[in-house]
Amino acid sequence: MKLVRAKDYQELSRLAAELIMAKLRPGAVLGLATGSTPIGAYEYLSKKCKAGEISFTGVKTINLDEYMGLNADAPQSYRRFMNENLFNNVDIDKAQTFVPDGMAPDVNAEAARYEALYDSLGRADLQLLGIGVNGHIGFNEPAEALSLATHAVTLTESTRIANSRDFNSLEEVPTHAITLGMGAIMKAEKIVLIASGENKRNAIQKTVSGRISCAVPASFLQLHPDVTIITDFDL
Repeated sequence: MKLVRAKDYQELSRLAAELIMAKLRPGAVLGLATGSTPIGAYEYLSKKCKAGEISFTGVKTINLDEYMGLNADAPQSYRRFMNENLFNNVDIDKAQTFVPDGMAPDVNAEAARYEALYDSLGRADLQLLGIGVNGHIGFNEPAEALSLATHAVTLTESTRIANSRDFNSLEEVPTHAITLGMGAIMKAEKIVLIASGENKRNAIQKTVSGRISCAVPASFLQLHPDVTIITDFDL
């Protein structure tokens, strides 16, 4: 693992964006994440694209996850998040940007479809990750065992509380989501994990130097040959 200490959130965002920019080319596959932490990187990429300095032409993206029970136009859906924070602002073909269908009537069938879609794209050239305070990546929550394949997951209380900032109340936060599994994440050629805020320190410390454990899903990144972790706090 390569650890990078950014001086602040703005630098963290720039550094993450520059790693993504290095992978941009026709045919590239980017694994993307949602949440508050990637917003700065997406803003940086959008500005660079509008300035004509980079292009997303021919790039394909596949997102980690989506809430179950939210349609794509819902204010809190991850499809809408990606459209508003990146896809609407760059020269990418939206037909080549993929997010799970949170309204799929059969979640197991949707999980199988999305897993097959990932395999058809080939492994991601770069997978961008955030991290939960409990060490989850994507919506792979701490558990006795982790799933390799795309699957439905019951969100932990800590995750729902953390994500309640996007909703009017905790009760409105979905209890389930669909997520790429650890298998897809670990297949990526390069992984970039970004963490901002002191509340993520414990999770990052366990990711970097703790035992590899299903109780801290991000700890499995220790087994990947090319991981860069960018933080705006000291470990």
